[in-house]
Amino acid sequence: MMTCNQTWPEPIVRVQALAQSGLSSIPSSYIKPCSQRPTQTTFTPQNDHYDHINIPVIDLEHLSSGDQVLRDNVLKQVSEACREWGFFQVVNHGIDHELMKSAKEVWHEFFDLPLEMKEELANSPSTYEGYGSRLGVKKGAILDWSDYFFLHYMPPSLRNQAKWPALPSSLRKVIAEYGEEVVKLGGRMLELMSINLGLKEDYLMNSFGGENELGACLRVNFYPKCPQPDLTLGLSPHSDPGGMTILLPDDFVSGLQVRKGNDWITVRPVPNAFIINIGDQIQVLSNAIYKSIEHRVIVNPIKDRVSLAMFYNPKSDLLIQPAKELVTKERPAMYPPMTYDEYRLFIRMKGPCGKAQVESLANKCD
Repeated sequence: MMTCNQTWPEPIVRVQALAQSGLSSIPSSYIKPCSQRPTQTTFTPQNDHYDHINIPVIDLEHLSSGDQVLRDNVLKQVSEACREWGFFQVVNHGIDHELMKSAKEVWHEFFDLPLEMKEELANSPSTYEGYGSRLGVKKGAILDWSDYFFLHYMPPSLRNQAKWPALPSSLRKVIAEYGEEVVKLGGRMLELMSINLGLKEDYLMNSFGGENELGACLRVNFYPKCPQPDLTLGLSPHSDPGGMTILLPDDFVSGLQVRKGNDWITVRPVPNAFIINIGDQIQVLSNAIYKSIEHRVIVNPIKDRVSLAMFYNPKSDLLIQPAKELVTKERPAMYPPMTYDEYRLFIRMKGPCGKAQVESLANKCD
């Protein structure tokens, strides 16, 4: 069983409260070292020369088509996106656009509640479930400019709506329905990835523990406006420790950046799309045919931003290791077996640290 600190190392400061206080400069605890600050070399949509650069956008409409050629074309696009980017957007994914809109609206309303009401749901590092403002328990760490709400959705035994916000009154119903639909989408994506890797179509789902035992957690990110966005980040560079992430981004404020080589590409969300990215566990299961990708979040000087990240993860006590079908003499197993429970302890203790963890695992197989 995973163990973690029961308390935070320092008093928690809510970033939203800082932003609303009208401060003109941010506290030193949020100022990143020069090498980690957003730089002018970042490729953004406003930079005309790189206006054509964006992560792939894939239309899933023909997945259920009787036309095998159209279906194969979607599979090919997913395969290329997984191999070359590790990040892509999907449209015509089958989830109702009004439900997506409602999910964002209820969380905007939650973060607009008075601070003392949100504090009743304050979290601890033992489970992270609840209202939080930091990742990692290292004392004196440089913090990120964000607050969040974290909840368990799957397996059903961990889903406890009593720990979800009671206000706004529609939140629990909306998020229960939203969670069900996004978890279904995750299952469809695992099937496509399994097929593209040359595995049985249920291989990845079974490796995650099956439909009723896989893990799914929702982290709702709130990135308040920031008076000095060039000095800090909403979320430091990291790869996601789990299997796959399905992100519902803010419609109006860009912030997610994806590493491509030595550059950071600002993702431009397509209307009504989800952003999907490979996590470390699929990197391990695919024996690094698919790789998790570092990403980070920049903040905005005039606008708050909300996004919903559904982390789609293996059952916590299952051993995760490269699929035997993907291990050959020419490509030996690159990672030792490890449960997700053991694996995620790293980020819960240390916070986001690039790809340090999955790369350190590979070294253990040299």
